[in-house]
Amino acid sequence: MKTFRKELWFNAPDRMHFTNITAEVQHCISSSGIKEGLLLVNAMHITASVFINDDESGLHHDYKTWLEKMAPHAPIKQYRHNDTGEDNADAHIKRQIMGREVVIAITNGSLDFGPWEQIFYGEFDGRRKKRVLVKIIGD
Repeated sequence: MKTFRKELWFNAPDRMHFTNITAEVQHCISSSGIKEGLLLVNAMHITASVFINDDESGLHHDYKTWLEKMAPHAPIKQYRHNDTGEDNADAHIKRQIMGREVVIAITNGSLDFGPWEQIFYGEFDGRRKKRVLVKIIGD
């Protein structure tokens, strides 16, 4: 069995931003030489997420609107976490809702996806450099 590990780095331009990372993840699979196995992709920051869904701008807008209603950024005084001098309590909650990671099957050297599925890095406290781990195991 082979293993492969790579960190992907991102700097989201906005506080909340979704980046399609499918091509970068597929490139990791190609670089690994693994044809059959499993792939883990996880956000290595507690205010970010990795998730799978459709790459459709209306859906992304709806996610952002819904997440902001569920855990609004302001007023920042509404969160005890922000009493520490932080202003990102909402980002921690949004990450919990959207999830930390995805696990995907690799078949014939490719992501074994259904129609429309894409991998996204979701940032909820952006405008600084953050990373995603790609870990692959298989043959």
